[in-house]
Amino acid sequence: MLVIPAIDLKDGECVRLRQGRMDDSTVFGDNPVEMARRWVNAGCRRLHLVDLNGAFAGVPVNGGAVTAIAKEFPGLPIQIGGGIRTLETIEAYVKAGVSYVIIGTKAVKEPAFVKEACAAFPGKVIVGLDAQNGFVATDGWAEVSEVKAVDLAKQFKHDGVSAIVYTDIARDGMMQGVNLEATVELAVEGGIPVIASGGVTNIEDIRHLSMVANKGILGAITGRAIYEGTLDVAEAQALADKLAAR
Repeated sequence: MLVIPAIDLKDGECVRLRQGRMDDSTVFGDNPVEMARRWVNAGCRRLHLVDLNGAFAGVPVNGGAVTAIAKEFPGLPIQIGGGIRTLETIEAYVKAGVSYVIIGTKAVKEPAFVKEACAAFPGKVIVGLDAQNGFVATDGWAEVSEVKAVDLAKQFKHDGVSAIVYTDIARDGMMQGVNLEATVELAVEGGIPVIASGGVTNIEDIRHLSMVANKGILGAITGRAIYEGTLDVAEAQALADKLAAR
């Protein structure tokens, strides 16, 4: 299981939000490339980038910072989400060196686009499902749909999606622990590897996720915990590797 540091980009700065609220952000740095270097030096094997402005605008806004990180660390798998709603945007990110693009709002509103994107860019597409009480939220979490995350995941099972990033909005940035039950349910029922997101607080969360990695948990995204020091990236990845070897 991968421990994946998150770099959320807002107005060119590295921030963390609480429950996705743009008006409740904490700035952790003004140099995205140097922030990426911090986690690379800690031994991360993948980075999770989010264009927060893009998520609300519907088009990439912090693409320059994403491209700079990809250029600085060639060979490091990078996944990017936020404002990805056209094949042209996906192509631009892939050409910039990004390994995976995360389709969120568009996947909910136009599921057929996911199949189209997977066909055009095989192995490059991840679906981002952000849920509030089990129901999928869209448009930077501003809107909650009537679609259940598990039901939507099942729709993408045969489309060629590489993974699903599953975020429990109620726990995101709140340091309250992972919604383990819902994450495992999504992996098992959906049949697609899941990357857990939202609520990773300390090493015990990594332990709990690693113990159920065989049910389809590919990785865990962590943000506020590693910025505030309640979780050490190197220690967390070492534990995940140790448990995987058993």
